[in-house]
Amino acid sequence: MRSENVPNGNFWAVLKSRGEPCRILQTETLWGQTFCRVWLPVEGIVVRVRAEELVPLEEHTSSLGAHHLAYVAAAARIEEALAQGVLLAPLSASVIPLPHQIYALSRAVSSDRIRYLLADEVGLGKTIEAGLIMQELKLRGLVRRTLVVAPKGLVRQWVSEMRLHFNEDFQLVLPEDLSALRRLSGGNPWKHVDQAVVPMDSVKPLEKRRGWGAAQVAAYNRERFEDLISAGWDLIIVDEAHRLGGSTDEVARFKLGQGLAAAAPYLLLLSATPHQGKTDSFHRLLSLLDPEAFPDRESVTRERVRKYVIRTEKRQAVDLEGKPLFKPRQTRLLPISWGERHREQRLLYEAVTEYVRQGYNQALKEKKNYLGFLMILMQRLVTSSTRAIRTALERRLEILSAPPEGFPLFPVASVEEWAELDGEEQMDLLLASRLQALKNERAEVKTLLEAARRTEAAGPDAKAEALLELIYRLQQEEADPELKILVFTEFVPTQEMLRDFLQERGFSVVCLNGSMDLEERQKVQEAFAREAQILISTDAGGEGVNLQFCHVVVNYDIPWNPMRLEQRIGRVDRIGQKKTVRAINFVLEGTVEHRVQEVLQEKLAVILQEFGVDKTADVLDSAEAEKIFDKLYLDALMEPEKLEDRVSSLLKSLREQAQVMRESASLLEGEKAFDPARISQLIDPRIEYWTETMTVAYLKAHGQAKREGRTWSLVWPDGEKQENVVFTAKEAEVTPSATYLALKDPRVSRLMAQLSPFFPGQPIPVMRLADLPEEVRGFWSLWKIAVCTADKSWRKQRVIPLFLHDDGRTFLPAAQRIWDRLLSGEPQEPEEYLKGPEAAKAFNRLREIAEKQGHAVYEELLRAHQDFLNREREKGMYTFSARRQAVMQLGLPAVRSHRLAKLEEEEKEWLRKLEKKADVVPEMVPLLVVRVVGGLD
Repeated sequence: MRSENVPNGNFWAVLKSRGEPCRILQTETLWGQTFCRVWLPVEGIVVRVRAEELVPLEEHTSSLGAHHLAYVAAAARIEEALAQGVLLAPLSASVIPLPHQIYALSRAVSSDRIRYLLADEVGLGKTIEAGLIMQELKLRGLVRRTLVVAPKGLVRQWVSEMRLHFNEDFQLVLPEDLSALRRLSGGNPWKHVDQAVVPMDSVKPLEKRRGWGAAQVAAYNRERFEDLISAGWDLIIVDEAHRLGGSTDEVARFKLGQGLAAAAPYLLLLSATPHQGKTDSFHRLLSLLDPEAFPDRESVTRERVRKYVIRTEKRQAVDLEGKPLFKPRQTRLLPISWGERHREQRLLYEAVTEYVRQGYNQALKEKKNYLGFLMILMQRLVTSSTRAIRTALERRLEILSAPPEGFPLFPVASVEEWAELDGEEQMDLLLASRLQALKNERAEVKTLLEAARRTEAAGPDAKAEALLELIYRLQQEEADPELKILVFTEFVPTQEMLRDFLQERGFSVVCLNGSMDLEERQKVQEAFAREAQILISTDAGGEGVNLQFCHVVVNYDIPWNPMRLEQRIGRVDRIGQKKTVRAINFVLEGTVEHRVQEVLQEKLAVILQEFGVDKTADVLDSAEAEKIFDKLYLDALMEPEKLEDRVSSLLKSLREQAQVMRESASLLEGEKAFDPARISQLIDPRIEYWTETMTVAYLKAHGQAKREGRTWSLVWPDGEKQENVVFTAKEAEVTPSATYLALKDPRVSRLMAQLSPFFPGQPIPVMRLADLPEEVRGFWSLWKIAVCTADKSWRKQRVIPLFLHDDGRTFLPAAQRIWDRLLSGEPQEPEEYLKGPEAAKAFNRLREIAEKQGHAVYEELLRAHQDFLNREREKGMYTFSARRQAVMQLGLPAVRSHRLAKLEEEEKEWLRKLEKKADVVPEMVPLLVVRVVGGLD
């Protein structure tokens, strides 16, 4: 633009270097050169440019070519789809979501605040739901950094499932990794990882630790806890989140929960058993999601809770065809007798049991929990296998024979910590710790060890022989010589013995245990899926493993808590299991374990049937339950004549607790089963096509895009190149080494964010669409209608198409059809451009029509804002009322008056902020205006 033609102040032009409109704010001439300060609406910035870089708006048509029109039409279509609740994640995930998982995703992302408790019953795929929500937020450009906090046994599962189902790489960060991360980051190590999984107890804050001073505790907390929560996360996911509720609001896990809750705007808490009959703990858990909504126990009502909880019960869950997801299972106890050839094994069992009986009595008298733990372990080991008890006795003798300072102290401080370890972890911890010896224990252990070695030399264990017979019988019953069988044991020595025993007899065997890393575990699972007949797993090895292609489970030794048994069977009794699951539980006849199982199993089954496995799981899946069952078995050992009474008492207590759980579960009830028919309304495959159209059209206008077979070669405006690009998940699956480009890519999502408005005075393209009827003649336009609060904290928007016929009528179906037409096929260049008064007149008329047609949409957005405001007001008023009542309970008048005055100030400040949220600003922004002519020329 020549300097003498540059207008001074509030005129529109086009900046040639960017190809986008700008508003001229000020013009000045200095030493013969003219400069303009211009405002760029897309970036929202003011820059100073030479006058020669500006082109009059009405003369600039190159930015309104075919590719630009296709880009704007596609970007606007995606924006409208997202505003209407269309979901993106199911298209890009490699897993096909089930109806209840789609429901969870839809409900979560439709909320103003994505902070939820995902409380589906066991086995319904909460990990998949959380992954879908994470993916959706990433695709919408709302999340970049995600932290997953899970119990130690589940962290590898999270890494594996995020990679398998969502192609997302998460880094497992263990305590020993932090030093290396700190060196790499040069500061806060957590900022160096954008997607991390951490064990829950490795990052909880410490109050104190034996042998540590205050400085050491502070340094530990800074690295593990404080740096973690200050690392700038967008989304935090906590698995088994009920553990954060704690027994009081002072425990370390609850403090961890409070820190995590404040560390990210988006929070997902996962738990199948969130209530556990403890209202205090449940209240603390809910307060992490929204402390204002749950200021006290009385706030935990069904009406309030349902807004924050997403829950599906197994009986409601259906597949995509509307059929029930789960089949009945067959479970049976298989008693195994000792033959004459197993005499040495039976004598060993009796000798170890007597050692346990005496040792446990002594531990009780001296009040030494850790020795009690050792005796419990020894009893379980001797029923597992001869090799397991022999290995344990060797390690115990080594400790008893070594100097006291040769081994560390027993590190477990609580029953809860002990209960969370599996059998192998308990064995490793106990037999590597310095525990005080029992009376005459060294001599007794030596005698037992000699007996164990004799027993091993005498031949295979009775249970090993029974397993071999069972495998042959199952192969015949199932008419499948390649039948796959999952065998569970608590202990690695037993696992190794069974592997050797079965391999020597020609079976293909693989093993899983807690010592294996993620890659090793994946290889084992793949081998079992392909060629291996038998997988032998410990409890830790089986955590997080999904084996739906197998339907037979043998529990070679039975954990004392029946919930652990349920978790084992759950490895195969999962979504996707096509056969009836068969579970066979081994027990040696004449043992304490057999006596307990005979009395317990049938009666427990009645309770499981009455209340359902999942309600009963709420009671059994706890440290308290571990302690109760340990005591039951030991009581059976000490006083066998009282076993019936003890079991009856335990089951009575269990029934009462299950009843409490059934009643409290009503708090969690949400909407009824999700209608599978609604899926088609929420998942629109065209999103991927529109993303491709938007990206390719933009690059053809501002960079380069060239199709090469099934893929694209792209060059972005900054010169960055991308080869072998596809835009659909299906293409990515079948195209080796292809780059799948979706909305979660920052460059792609930015294309929607940088949409430039259509400005008054711009030329209007004239498009001839031959496939439309000849009578279609008029102006088609796109308008973004939005409502946002003055403080920008809340915003909702819609995009509407309008078609104004030359005869003055408006047609909604025609507007939608033209939008579809502009997005189909190769973009078509305009025939010409309307300019000057004719274009201005058309634009002004369109704006009038848009204001009328868009009023209903504006009212809809206002209602959504009013609903949001009502929720915020109700929540705040309840919170201040609850806090005021608490203050009124204070006895000292002076303290009460001070607290009330302070509370009143807080309430006034809250009301001021709420008033700002009540002030809304409407927007109506033109995105595109086109003159449309139907028929052939």
